[in-house]
Amino acid sequence: MERYWNQEMECASPEVMKKLQDERLVAQVKHVYENVKYYRDLMDEKGVKPEDIKGTEDLRKLPFLSKADLRDAYPFGLLAKPLSECVRIHSTSGTTGRRVVAFYTQNDIDLWDECCARAITAAGGTNEDVCQVAYGFGLFTGGAGLNGGSHTVGCLTLPMSSGNTDRQIQFMQDLGATILCCTPSYAAYIGETIHEMGISPDDLKLKAGIFGAEPWTEEMRRSIEKSLGIKAYDIYGLTEISGPGVAFECSEQNGMHINEDNFIAEIIDPETGEPLPDGEVGELVFTSITKEAFPLLRYRTRDLCRLTRGKCSCGRTLVKMAKPMGRSDDMMIIRGVNVFPSQIETVLIEQGYSPNYLIEVDRVNNSDTLDISVEMNPDQFSDKVKDMQKQERELAEAIKTMLGINPKVHLVSPKSITRSEGKAVRVIDRRKLHD
Repeated sequence: MERYWNQEMECASPEVMKKLQDERLVAQVKHVYENVKYYRDLMDEKGVKPEDIKGTEDLRKLPFLSKADLRDAYPFGLLAKPLSECVRIHSTSGTTGRRVVAFYTQNDIDLWDECCARAITAAGGTNEDVCQVAYGFGLFTGGAGLNGGSHTVGCLTLPMSSGNTDRQIQFMQDLGATILCCTPSYAAYIGETIHEMGISPDDLKLKAGIFGAEPWTEEMRRSIEKSLGIKAYDIYGLTEISGPGVAFECSEQNGMHINEDNFIAEIIDPETGEPLPDGEVGELVFTSITKEAFPLLRYRTRDLCRLTRGKCSCGRTLVKMAKPMGRSDDMMIIRGVNVFPSQIETVLIEQGYSPNYLIEVDRVNNSDTLDISVEMNPDQFSDKVKDMQKQERELAEAIKTMLGINPKVHLVSPKSITRSEGKAVRVIDRRKLHD
């Protein structure tokens, strides 16, 4: 039987949700126009006034916001409430330029906690569960978001943060964790570690995992489910919009339900900015309609995906977003071909290799090079050079079939690629350092 945290919202009819979104959007645009000079200037430049926005059909009249705007407005330029009404900040883990800082009122935190509570409930969580939160705490939103959601559901919460894997596994065993929340790459590492320790998934009480904060493939999902003996659920969010819980997966595991009572999603053509119909792949854009302190209107996420509507087998009517297939700004163009790391990961796992890999792109003599280091599993290792070279050639051929370009593949020994306890670094593009 499917459980809901807020059945009224999660299963609302399209007519009820549209009316709610229209009302909240009109109020939010007025709130932002009156309180955020940066966005008011963008609206004035476009010739748009709050009274021009009557409902969601008028969204396209509003200007976009991008990460560049958030950096330009740092730290207080997009703040819509007095600092005295704000109770917390979070910040992105960005490595270029100024960080993005997002502000929260207590009501913002409460709404965020509910969004994460919906995700935990959709994964089967109740107040009988023990929820191990192994996302990073601090400025990163992952730990705080799932921690708040877990409290809201009433789970016994283990606020582990990331790292110290031996302690993670000890608490997992001793306290009987039933739900694990962390990045998919760290979940894969925990699965690998318990196997090496001689612990069987049957020795653990884990039943579900809620994994997000980085791209992961269906192949990686199956690998994690097998190594930990769980059902693995996807969760989506970004600091700029609130954090994890913007969208979450249900038991169908076929796209993530967007919490539409709080966020309006659009898909646009990343080149022209024009809205695209449901079912077409484009860039995901979000408008926050309930956030008070840091409400972003038409924020361009750079994530590429598609939206689908209709009642899900779980009973929820919330629009679904497909798992992002990459980012318009993370896509690599190598020798004129669009390449996403997820395509390479799919091939590696299909071929029986570890999801631990490193993609290095460079430019030599005006020509792009693609080098992929891939960890072998212990049973794949051979001390015969010819055997290794054969495996490398076969894997390179499989990747070439997927991408249409020739990579250079390097099979490396188990554990030789640095493990991540937060977001995994999968790509080093040296061309950006040279250019």
